[in-house]
Order: sequence, then structure tokens, then C-alpha cells
Amino acid sequence: MLKTKSRVSAGVSSPARPGAGEAAGWEVRPGGMLVQKRNSDQTALLSSKIKLAVKFGSSFHQLTISPQASFGELKKMLAGPTGLHPQDQKLIYRDKERNSKAFLDVAGVTDGSKIVLVEDVTSRERRLLNDNMDKAPKAIAEIGLEIDTLAKKVSVLELEICGGKKASEAAVVNLTEVLMTKLLKLDEIVANGDAKMQRREQVRRVQKYIETLDRLKIKNASNGVERPFHQKLRHSTNLATLKPNAKLGANQFNRATSFPSS
Repeated sequence: MLKTKSRVSAGVSSPARPGAGEAAGWEVRPGGMLVQKRNSDQTALLSSKIKLAVKFGSSFHQLTISPQASFGELKKMLAGPTGLHPQDQKLIYRDKERNSKAFLDVAGVTDGSKIVLVEDVTSRERRLLNDNMDKAPKAIAEIGLEIDTLAKKVSVLELEICGGKKASEAAVVNLTEVLMTKLLKLDEIVANGDAKMQRREQVRRVQKYIETLDRLKIKNASNGVERPFHQKLRHSTNLATLKPNAKLGANQFNRATSFPSS
């Protein structure tokens, strides 16, 4: 029995006692969790800050940052004072460009180190292009709604002018100019795929309405045109001296006395 009892007790682990294992570099957290103990040097290192001098062009920027930070975090800090987007930055340390995911201390950056910042033009153009591509469908749709409103105004003018009414010439000219501005806005949009087809369709619409306005402008100029006064006077004088006689037929007399159609 004694042997059996001793075997059982040997197989059961005894609870960790306060202070047990601390000499081996471990400590007991509240709740009984055993973790590796941080020494004072590690704690001081994690809470320490280093000062860096970042050269950008002809200016220097003094920054304070943790040595355990990444170069990507440093780029975010530089975005404010330099005005450069983090993706448009190149950080060079010891004549070598550093990856955004690399850590400062691993790269050997220490207190007082100097880093050079250079603008990545290629990255900036690529980023702007991608941003424009994402915004293209929305921008085209917005211009399309504006063109719908202008199309209704073109239809109103067309009904008036084709109906024989004299419309304001300024209204026709102004509407044409507004449509031209929509063409310029569409031309500035960078688009691919479906967005490019949508933009092309809107351009065709605008061109069609401008051509319609050009025709209406010519027709509008001829609407309401009256006969010059001297022609009216000469025609009325000829009618006054004209008298029907037996030799002149009724149909001939009616044709002679009628005003020519305009």
C-alpha cells in the first residue's frame, strides 16, 4: 500500500508555489500562469525612444520614435510634415532603400541616425491612376445625370424653333457651351473596361445634342424674318395701279394680286 500510494503521489503534479521558478527566469502571473520574466533591461528597451533626423530635399525633419517601430510606421509619421503619401515615400538608410515592413532596430537604426527620404514618382502615378480608375464609374454616372437635364432643354428648344417660334440666340449658344464643358470633363476621366464603354456612350450623346443645336441655330435665324420695308412698299404700289379688265382672267388676277410666299 505504501508503494502504491507513493507512485500515485509521484504522478500528480504539485501546484506552482509563489516564487517557484523565478530563479530560472520565469514568473507566476495572477491566476497561476507561468511566463518568462522580463528583466529591467528589456522593459527599458521597449519603453525607450530614439531621435532621428530625416532629410527630404533641402530640409531636415527631427522625429522621435520607438526603435522597435517599422519603416512603414516612420513613413506614416513623415506624411504630415512632408505632405507625401506613405506609399509615395522611399526611405534610404546607409545607402540602401528599406522595406516598409523592416524594423528600425534590426536595420541598425539608433539614436541620432540620419535617414534620407525620396519621393517615389512611379508609385505616386500608379496610386493616382488606381484611385481614378476606382472613381471613374461614379464620375461618369454623375455627368450622365447632368447630360439628361441638358437633353430636356435641347428638346424644348427644338419644339419651339421647329414650330416656327423665334428662340433666344443666347439660349442656344449657352446650352452648346455647357455641353462642351461636359465633353471636357468626360475626356479627363481615366477609365478601362466597362467604364470606358460608358464614357464613350456619354460622349456620343453630347456630340449628338451639339449637332442638333447647330441645326437649330441656323433654323432659328430664319424664323420670324420679315420682308424688307422697301420691298413691301413697291409691291403695294404695283397692286394699287393694277386694275382688272375684261382681257385678264380671274385666276391670273388673283395670282398677280397675291403676295409671294416667304
